[in-house]
Parts: sequence; C-alpha cells; structure tokens
Amino acid sequence: MHSGASDRNGKSTTVCLCPLPPKMAQSILDNMPGASTGTVVVTDPLNFWGGRRVKPREEKNAEPVFEPATGRVLCQMMPCGAEEVDEAIKSAHTAYLKWSKMAGMERARVMLEAARIIRERREKIAKLEVINNGKSITEAVVDIDIAWQCIEYYAGLAGTLSGQHIQLPGGAFAYTRREPLGVCVGIGAWNYPFQIASWKSAPALACGNAMVFKPSPMTPVTAVILAEIYKEAGAPDGLFCVVQGGAETGTLLCHHPMVAKVSFTGSVPTGKKVMEMSSKGVKQVTLELGGKSPLIIFKDCELENAVKGALMANFLTQGQVCCNGTRVYVQREIMPQFLEEVVKRTKAIPVGDPLLDGTRMGALISKPQLEKVLGFVSQAKKEGGRVLCGGEPFVPSDPKLKGGYFMSPCVLDNCRDDMTCVKEEIFGPVMSVMPFDTEEEVIRRANNTTFGLASGVFTRDISRAHRVAENLEAGTCFINNYNISPVEVPFGGYKMSGFGRENGQVTIEYYSQLKTVVVEMGDVESLF
Repeated sequence: MHSGASDRNGKSTTVCLCPLPPKMAQSILDNMPGASTGTVVVTDPLNFWGGRRVKPREEKNAEPVFEPATGRVLCQMMPCGAEEVDEAIKSAHTAYLKWSKMAGMERARVMLEAARIIRERREKIAKLEVINNGKSITEAVVDIDIAWQCIEYYAGLAGTLSGQHIQLPGGAFAYTRREPLGVCVGIGAWNYPFQIASWKSAPALACGNAMVFKPSPMTPVTAVILAEIYKEAGAPDGLFCVVQGGAETGTLLCHHPMVAKVSFTGSVPTGKKVMEMSSKGVKQVTLELGGKSPLIIFKDCELENAVKGALMANFLTQGQVCCNGTRVYVQREIMPQFLEEVVKRTKAIPVGDPLLDGTRMGALISKPQLEKVLGFVSQAKKEGGRVLCGGEPFVPSDPKLKGGYFMSPCVLDNCRDDMTCVKEEIFGPVMSVMPFDTEEEVIRRANNTTFGLASGVFTRDISRAHRVAENLEAGTCFINNYNISPVEVPFGGYKMSGFGRENGQVTIEYYSQLKTVVVEMGDVESLF
C-alpha cells in the first residue's frame, strides 16, 4: 500500500507497504504519527478474507471516499460483487468450523490479545478514523477505547457460556447447550466505524460465530484494521472478514444461504429492507436504527449539569449520533436561564481541524449530509423556529479546510412538536428546545414519536426520576447524564428504533441458539 504523509517540512512522503508484512495492521498505522489533515492517501485493498487483504476482482463502479475535513478524495471504494461476497462467506464458514469447536477460554485468549493490540495502537487507529470520519480526535480516542473494552468484556463472558441441567422423572434428564449460530453478517454505519465493527464482532466471536462485516461505503478504511488485528491476535483466517460495498453488496449478504444472522446499524428505511431480505431465509436480525430522543429537564435540576447534558446529547460527532437527545424539553420556569447558558456554551464550541487536540467539533460526513442538515435549519425558520446561534456553513481559517463539510452548532427556540425539526431525525448539530409545564404533559409529548432509542431526564427528585424513566418508551433512559455508553449495559431500541441489543450480557442471547438434549435412562413407554 502507498500511504502518503507529509513530513514536518511539508514534503510529501510516500511509503510503499507491499507486500504486506506479518504485522499487517501496522502498515498504514505506522504512518499515522506523522500524518496531518489533508496528507493521507489510502491505496491498499480494503477487503479482507482468508487472512489477508483482497484486491477487488474488477475495478468498476468505484465510489470516491472523501476526507470530510478537506473535501479531498481519500481513496476509492470498490464494491464487492456476488463472487467476492460468496468467497468471503465461505472463508468465514471455514473459520467458524474451527473456532466454534474451541473452548470459551481459548476464544477469550485470542480476544484479549486483540483488545491489547487495539489499546496499544489506540492513538494511531483514532487518527485514521478521524481522517475518514471527520470527528474530533478527542472523541475518536474514546471510541477506540470503547472498542477494545467491548472486546475485553466479551472475552470475559466467552468462558462462562453454559446450559442448564434439568432432572426428569424416573432418572431421565435433559440439558441445554448454548451453541453458536454460524456465519453472522454485520452491517456498519459511518458515525462510529471502528467501534460498531467491534460492538458487533465481539459478542459474535465470544459465542463461537464468525463474522462478515460490511462497513458504510463512506467510511471503509478502519474495519480492515480490526480484521488484521484479530488475525494478528491468533484468530483463524476468515474469522472476521470485511467486504466493501453499498446497497447491492448488502443485499447479497442478506440473501446468502450460508448466513445465519444479520446485525444492522443505520436508518429505519434501510433497516426495514434488511429485515425483509433476511426474512426470505428466516435469518435472525438485530436492528439498531434511528432516533429522535427526548431530553426532559425539570426546574429542580442541577442546571449546570443539565446544560452539559444537553450539549453532550446533541453535539457529539457533529450531532451525527442515533441516540442523541435532540428534542430538549425544558420546564417553563427555567427556560430563560437554560437557553442563555446553552447558547453561550454552544457558541464557544471550537469547530475546525479534527486532528487538533483543541477542536471539539469536526466536519460532517459528506457534502450532501451538510446540505441536508442546513436544509432542516432553513425549514425550521420557515415553520416559525428561531435560530439562537449557529446553523450556518462554517469556513475555518486554515486554507486546507476550505473545502471541508463544517457547520456551526445550532440551537433552535420557538419550536413546536409538529415542526419538521422536532419530528424528523436531522443527524447533525441541531438542538430543538421546547417548554413544558407538567410531568404528565411532557411524558405524553416525549412518547409521541415512532422512534424509541433513548431518552433522558434531569431532576433532583429521586421518585420523579424513576417514575419518568419507567414511563418513557425508549430502550435507554439516562438520569442526570446523557450519551454515556458503558459496554456492560445493553443498548437498543423500542418501537421503530429497532430490536435486539448490543453490549451487556443479554447480547449473548442474540448471537447464540439453545439446543435441548433429552436423555432417557429407562425403557421407552410407547402408545403403539
């Protein structure tokens, strides 16, 4: 692979990294310490199966992949066709036959080693993630930490998987076996590319499955690093494969007869299609879809924390987070103080080069996404919303960032529940703030949505906090915080935000199946 980076004098350096050395995951990562925004070019193949990177069969239908901070082309993504998908799935199946026969503790050792390697290279992986995704380096490092913690967590569970023994009359008995499903497909999103690949692969591998992962066509660069790390850690060749592509490649994966399960993260419309396609082969499905989550702030809250919570609920990853609390309901009495403080803090968010430590908001994923988000802001104005700050294209002073997809984070006031910006998922740095009077009223309004991914409440009243949490129709409710995602707790949706869970012990049930074995110790009693 040729990975371009500029040295300190600004001279372009190109390092040839073919053929791939044994420590493949080191290849492009080795150039990361010296890399800066606007200097990296990725020319390595981005598919991975059979224990190595695989060049596309045909270099057609290539889609450019952009660096969001500059608008520059980072690499070309070549989608996998039917033959390549078939090859990857067969490679995964071969690995599954070996891996599923290993003891949980043996699998755990490989996974712990993978977690260790990720931890060791966290800054380098984070840097590559930023270059492909546009989020700030501060956030990306946290994402990579959550990724290795997830793998470490499921390594810990791998050795605990067990069944039950049930005594039956006359000395007969039964037992259950928790068995893997086979080859699982993971379909990732562009907002957390490396983390989602880890969240899906860790429980799958802990249970004895293999996985074929398809990243978003907009962020194809880091999933293959994870594949290399699993191999380096001692996983059998093919255990975690990566196929690149868009909707057509996804369709091939969902329809393939050797696939046992599909886990998808993305939009509701695409989720419905994944479910429909997977149903043709009666495959198990986990769907982690969109959200329009409510954040309820009562007048007895600790206001400083509520303001911080609202910022965390809206502006992480430039607002491109499915569980964001974008409908902020503030009790009328404290609305003026809340707005004043939240606007002051929002205006102070440093937007710019995502690789600089001081940056707190990077670039949106693409030009169309930026235009879509700005469109939501102008629509809100037409519908009577008032922009208190931001909501405009932002051009950083650094000339190399002139073509980047930046916007100023936005707070909207004067919003109503029937406005487009309050009903639809914007997926950008736009917070809609609305007043409320009573608990009963705000719960009714909060639940009046087809989504149900997350929710939040800020109050010092312990009874109210738990009462509101009970009554909100969402897979997660944060009390006096927002958008923290420890790997030990389950994450997933209610209603049209999907079903199935990621993280936590319960996810083992979504990547395994139960076999009942009945043992007769005496003679058969027959009716015939």
